[in-house]
Amino acid sequence: MAAMTRAMPTLAVRASAGAAPRRAAAKASKAPVRAARDVRVQGGDAYGASGTSFYTTTEKQESYDSLDNVLDAKCADPEVRTVIKEQLDACADITEALRSALVTVEGSSNTFGDAQLSVDVIADQIMWDAVKSSAVVAFGASEEEPVVKPCNPNGRFTVCWDPLDGSSIVDNNWAVGTMIGIWSKETGSGDDGMLGATGRDQVTALIAIYGPRTTVLVGLDDGVYEFSYGCTPDGCQLPDGTFEPWICSRKQIKINPDSRIFSPANMRAGQEVAGYKKLMDYYIDNKYTLRYSGGLVPDVYQQFTKNMGIFTNPTSDKSPAKLRLAFEASPFGLLVEKAGGKTSDGVTGGSVLDVKITQVDQRTALCIGSANEVDRFNSFVLGK
Repeated sequence: MAAMTRAMPTLAVRASAGAAPRRAAAKASKAPVRAARDVRVQGGDAYGASGTSFYTTTEKQESYDSLDNVLDAKCADPEVRTVIKEQLDACADITEALRSALVTVEGSSNTFGDAQLSVDVIADQIMWDAVKSSAVVAFGASEEEPVVKPCNPNGRFTVCWDPLDGSSIVDNNWAVGTMIGIWSKETGSGDDGMLGATGRDQVTALIAIYGPRTTVLVGLDDGVYEFSYGCTPDGCQLPDGTFEPWICSRKQIKINPDSRIFSPANMRAGQEVAGYKKLMDYYIDNKYTLRYSGGLVPDVYQQFTKNMGIFTNPTSDKSPAKLRLAFEASPFGLLVEKAGGKTSDGVTGGSVLDVKITQVDQRTALCIGSANEVDRFNSFVLGK
C-alpha cells in the first residue's frame, strides 16, 4: 500500500515541544486537509455551480494548531481533555473501518427492530471498546441498544452515542457520521448523570462526519472547534519530525442568525401541519437553496461550514418524532447553540437543551440552526 500511495504535500502544524503521535503512523491513504480559498458567489455574471451554490470563505493557513495545543489552551478540565481524545481516536478507527467494510445486512436487528448493517455493528463495537477501556468513563449508552451500561466504576462521565447515523444513505456512499454526547455523573437524578439531566448539562459533545475527509466538531470552553483527521497517509508532520493524526482546521465557528439554506425533514408532516406547509412555501417563494441529504449529520453539520442553515423536523400524529433526545438532538443542540445558533423542541418553542431526559430512548421534534430561522419556525409551525 505504501508503494502505491503518491506523495502528499507537507502541512505545517503548530505543536507543543515533544508532542508525540497517539496513533500508529502507518495508515491507509487519507485525503489531504485543504482549506480552499473560494468565495461565495450568488447571481451576477457567474456561470455554472458558482452562480447558484454557497462556497466556503475559509482561507488556507500557513500552519495549523495541533489537537494538544488547542485542548491545552481551550479545555481547562484535564479529564474532559482525556475523554475528547479517546472519542477522537474512536472516530479515527471508524474512519478506517468505513474505508474497507462493505455495506451489507448483518442478519440481526437492534432494539427497535431495524436491520443492522455491517458498518453499524463495526462502528458500535469501536465505540464500546473506547468507553470500556477508558479510565474516565463510568457509563456508556448506544443508540443501537439504548440502555445505560457500566464501564469503569471510578470513571466520571456518561458517554452516549449514535455510532453511525445515516443507515438509509450509507449504502449510497453518501456522508454519514457519529454523534456523541458526554455528561458528568454530577448532574441528573441518577447515578449515570444523564437521566434527569438536560442537554445543557453536557460537559461537551462531538459530531464526526465521514465524507471525502473526516472532520469532527468539538465543544470547548469558548466555542466550537473543528478537527481534521489525517492530512497525509502518515498523519500531519510536526516541526520535530513526528506525526499528528488530528489538526485544528477551524476555530470558534459561528452560525449566522439568517440563512438562505434550508433542510426540511419529515415533509410528510406538511400534510397535517398547515404551518409546516406554509413554511416550505416561504422557503421556496423566497428562493432559499435546498440542501438536504436525509442524513442528520451532514444536514446539520453544513451549518458550521456554511455558517448558516436551518434543519426542520416537526411531528404530527401520523408522522411521530424519531430523533433521539440524548443521542442526536442534545449533542447537536449543544454545539449549534455554542456557535450562536438556536434550537426549538418543536412543541413549546423552547430550547431542546432544556428538555429533561427521562428515558434513554426519549424522542423529540427538532428545529435547529440560524437563530432568526428558528424563530420563523416557531412562528409559522408552533404559533409562538
